[in-house]
Amino acid sequence: MIKSMTGYGIASFDAGGTKYTVEIKSLNSKFLELSLRLPKIFSEKEFQLRNDCSKQIERGKVNLSINTEQTGSAVKAAGIDKELLKHYYEQLKAVSNELNEPTGNLLQLALGLPEVIKYDEETVSEDEWKIVEKTFGQAMADFQQFRKDEGAVLEKDIKMRIGIIQQNLKNIEVEEPKRVPLIRERLNQFLTEADGVSNIDQNRFEQELIYYIDKLDITEEKTRLRSHCDYFFATLKEADANGKKLGFITQEIGREINTIGSKANDAAMQQLVVGMKEELEKIKEQLLNVL
Repeated sequence: MIKSMTGYGIASFDAGGTKYTVEIKSLNSKFLELSLRLPKIFSEKEFQLRNDCSKQIERGKVNLSINTEQTGSAVKAAGIDKELLKHYYEQLKAVSNELNEPTGNLLQLALGLPEVIKYDEETVSEDEWKIVEKTFGQAMADFQQFRKDEGAVLEKDIKMRIGIIQQNLKNIEVEEPKRVPLIRERLNQFLTEADGVSNIDQNRFEQELIYYIDKLDITEEKTRLRSHCDYFFATLKEADANGKKLGFITQEIGREINTIGSKANDAAMQQLVVGMKEELEKIKEQLLNVL
C-alpha cells in the first residue's frame, strides 16, 4: 500500500480552562521540509516535535501548528513596572509641553511602550505537556489516515495505467508478426523498381532480410518490460515508503518502451507505443505525490 504525501490532521483537547489544538498539513516535496508554529511556552519542546515528525512523516512540505486558547475565566498574571512607566510618562509629558500638544492620552501611550507591562514567565508543566503530546498523537493519526486514503486513490489510478501499458504490449505482440511480410514486400518492390537491377541473388537477399529483421527484434525488450511491470506491482504492495523506488522502476519501463518504439518500424505498433508513453507520463506525475 502506498501513501500520499498530501495529508491533513487536526485534534483538540479542552483541559478545563485551556483548549489545545494541534494541526498538521503537508504537500509533496523531495525531502522533509518542516515548519513549526508554536506558542512560546512550548519552544523548549521544538526539538522533540521535530524528531517525532521526522520519524513519522518522513517526506513532504509540512506545517505543524499548536495553538492554546483560554476557555475559562483565568487571566494570565501581569505586572506593571511603575518606575519605567513614570520615566516614559515624564519624557512624553516634557516633549508634549515643548510642542504645545495636549497631554490627555500620555498614560495610555506610556502603558503601550516596551517592558512596561510584564507577564509572568511561562513554563510548561509535565501534565500540560502530556496533554499536548496526546493531542499531537491524535492529530498525527488523523494525518496518517488521510495519507493512506489519498494513497489508495493514487494506487488505483496507477494500477489502471500500468494495466493499459501491459495491454498495449499484448497488442504489440499481435501486430509484430505482420511486419516480416510487409518488410519483404517493400524490399522486393524497391529492388524490382531500382534502375540497373536485372538479377537478384535470392540467397543473399534472404540473408540480408534476416539480418535486417533481427535488428528489429524486440523479444528482449518485451520480456524486460513485462518484468518491470510485475516488479512495479510487487513494490506497490510493500509496507515501507516506496515512492522513490517506484520512480526508478518507471525509468526502466520508459527505456524499454522507447527501445520498442525505435525498433517498431510499423505504424500500428508505433501508435501503441505512443499510448504507452502517454500512460507512463501520467504515472510519473502521480508518483510525485507518493511517499
